[in-house]
Amino acid sequence: MKALNAAAALTVAGALLAGCGGGPGGGGGKISDGKVVLAVLNDQSGVYSQLSGQSSVKAVEMAIADYKAKYGAKAVAKKIEVVSADHQNKPDIANSKAQELYDRRQADTILDVPTSSAALAVANIAKARKKVFFDISAGTTALEGAQCNKYTFHYGYNTYMLAQGTGATATQGGAKNWYIVYPDYAFGQDMNKSFTAAVQGAGGKVVKSDPAPFPSDNFSSFLLKAPGLNPKPQVLGTMEAGGDLVNFVKQYNEYKLRDKGIGLAVGLMFITDIHSLGPDALAGTQFTDPWYWNADATNRAFADKFQAKAGKRPSFPNAANYSAALQYLEAVQRAGTDKSDAVVKQLEGAKIDDAFGHGGTIRAQDHLLLHDVDLAQVKAAKDVTEPWDYEKVVKTVPAAQAFQPASPACKLG
Repeated sequence: MKALNAAAALTVAGALLAGCGGGPGGGGGKISDGKVVLAVLNDQSGVYSQLSGQSSVKAVEMAIADYKAKYGAKAVAKKIEVVSADHQNKPDIANSKAQELYDRRQADTILDVPTSSAALAVANIAKARKKVFFDISAGTTALEGAQCNKYTFHYGYNTYMLAQGTGATATQGGAKNWYIVYPDYAFGQDMNKSFTAAVQGAGGKVVKSDPAPFPSDNFSSFLLKAPGLNPKPQVLGTMEAGGDLVNFVKQYNEYKLRDKGIGLAVGLMFITDIHSLGPDALAGTQFTDPWYWNADATNRAFADKFQAKAGKRPSFPNAANYSAALQYLEAVQRAGTDKSDAVVKQLEGAKIDDAFGHGGTIRAQDHLLLHDVDLAQVKAAKDVTEPWDYEKVVKTVPAAQAFQPASPACKLG
């Protein structure tokens, strides 16, 4: 009888947990562990910390607030937590941090993860754990190519998009001969391939491309080499980003390569880079921007809310982290659960209508977010009318033109 009563008590306890959204079955809203945990894994101390870092944690907190305001008592996810970790741009640390976040900190999804080698490591952990991963800040097309998987979503930009926007456009504008310098890891290698293909496809030539150490604060050997190449390049294409880009541009200006007839093209640039250097250091430089805070009224409204919380205007990774977090929660709402397979099903083919991805679609075949992007130009300081308003949108590139077709190499199953 005591054993029977104990069993009955356990059954009742399990039912109570389920009714509260806890327990193995996740009853009520069917939320595992009684809560939804969003994890931001990124660089919080190194060369990419300014472009995303802790400010993206604040963006995710904004998404949670907007979700709760929209659904109130009808929210499936009633208890939502945000956790974060620093991967230091190292794939081995990203690997171990992802395991810790999924296994010990009960993360339902991981967001952000700059540095392509780190992103690929986290994608493998997401696949093994069958947990959702939104990559925001890494550019490698392998995430929707040969290394795609059912639980990984590439959300923001990729190297193909950057090359089509900047490489092809600059070549068509007359920059026929290129010298490319790229960081020697997965992202940079991808950028080199994508830009070379885009330049050649537009009728240009890559005179030479060189890998540079990552991270690095000294690019003098590459800058000194550029004027002596034969044929002399009309444009120096730098594929560095974040703190490395800032160092590269400073040294480019110190060596006065523009005065020597070698223009500058930037493969990937963030508004935080322009802010660090000052607009005159980059005035006239064209680049592809997945999202700009002052491009339209919708973006501006989000940027005003973000500035009130973070004290600065948002970069595109900030906005994309907000969007990915919000769309994850919306998928949980539609699914009625945070079980990964159900959430993935809701995300595949989803139409995105928020501050970052308005008019976008998550392609079901490879989980790549397709959205319009901007070809932008850095303003001269004299044309900047308010803080952080450093860009002029030259034209909008439609999603169908900006992103590559789905790759047959991607097998989501």
